[in-house]
Amino acid sequence: MSEADILRAFPALKDGFATTSPKTHRYNCIAWAANDDSRWWWPQDTSYWPVAHTGTPSVDAFHDAFFALGYDATPVDASLEAGFEKVAIYVSPQTGLVTHMARQLRDGSWTSKLGPVWDISHVSPECLDGDNYGKFTHCLKRPLRGEG
Repeated sequence: MSEADILRAFPALKDGFATTSPKTHRYNCIAWAANDDSRWWWPQDTSYWPVAHTGTPSVDAFHDAFFALGYDATPVDASLEAGFEKVAIYVSPQTGLVTHMARQLRDGSWTSKLGPVWDISHVSPECLDGDNYGKFTHCLKRPLRGEG
């Protein structure tokens, strides 16, 4: 996947994105949203998941996992909120299942891991809405801690 392929897959990124890592299969977008670049996170198969789960990538499974990390539900709002870090959850409108996550950076921009390729920074979570990841439908936040 090239940067041109990314723009074809996510046309709203035309307003700006930057690749911020080399390509890697080591971790995925969920791990990246959790600030973990050491393993693949997914509530199915043999991937890591921080809490007991049913194996379905439901919104509830992702809420449970990120609640265990200190996040709470918040209204869907991508704005920067002093003293907090946020993650965005994307859901397929066809299946109702989670497809992607992104994490807000301390400057208010967002970061995502695009499958097995790059991490990117982008202006807003809505930049990735569309056929590939569905829609940004849920937002979680926790008090700032560590690096972001």
